[in-house]
Parts: sequence; C-alpha cells; structure tokens
Amino acid sequence: MNRTLIALTIGSTLTLGTFALHAQGHGPGGHGPGAMMHHEWGNPLEHLTKELDLNADQQAQVAPIVAQAKPQIMAIHQEAMQKTRAVMETAGAQIRPLLNPQQQQKFDAMKKAHEDMLQAMHEMHEAKQQ
Repeated sequence: MNRTLIALTIGSTLTLGTFALHAQGHGPGGHGPGAMMHHEWGNPLEHLTKELDLNADQQAQVAPIVAQAKPQIMAIHQEAMQKTRAVMETAGAQIRPLLNPQQQQKFDAMKKAHEDMLQAMHEMHEAKQQ
C-alpha cells in the first residue's frame, strides 16, 4: 500500500510538474522562456492597461518598465524550470527502483503518456501559430 501511494503521489507530481513546464513553455519542444508571460496573460502592457484603465501617458511610462522586467523574469523563470525538471527527474529515478515490475511498467507508461500529451499540445500550439 505504501509503495502504491508513493508511486501515485510521485506520478501526480510528475504529471503536474510536466504540465506546468509545458504550459510555461519548457516542455518538449517548448516555446522558450517567454512563453509563460504570453500564455498566462498575453501582452503585459495590454493586461495592465485593461485592468487598471491606464491612459496613453501612463501606458507610455509603463511600457519601458515592462520591457525591462520581461527578460529578467524570463531568465529567472527559465532557471527555475530547469531546476524543477532536474529535481523531478532525480525523484523519478529514485522512486522507480522501489516499485515492483508491474508498478514500474505502469510508472513508465504514465511518464510516456504525459510526454505524448505534451508533444501533442506542442504540435497543436505550433499549428495555431501558422
């Protein structure tokens, strides 16, 4: 029971982590570190303008601030995603040997299914870009 619970917990964690990586542009064939800002709230200036009802003068003042912050945020995000991916891979490599052969097979199938899902999502996103 304990091993099954551990496997399910890690499988869920890997699933969510992998999905988060992809959604933020870092899954297989990811779209780069800027994908998160675009994916979550589009153009930050447009978002701020809409939510805060910025006038033209405010937009002109906010635009360079957003432009300056964006590459810094992207670099921080990219580093965090790389570290997250490494931790997830290490955890999976440590857990897999604890599983019996049937659990390992299921664990591998779960991982493959998630990789396939991410690839399909990537392909769908690429198709929409064309």
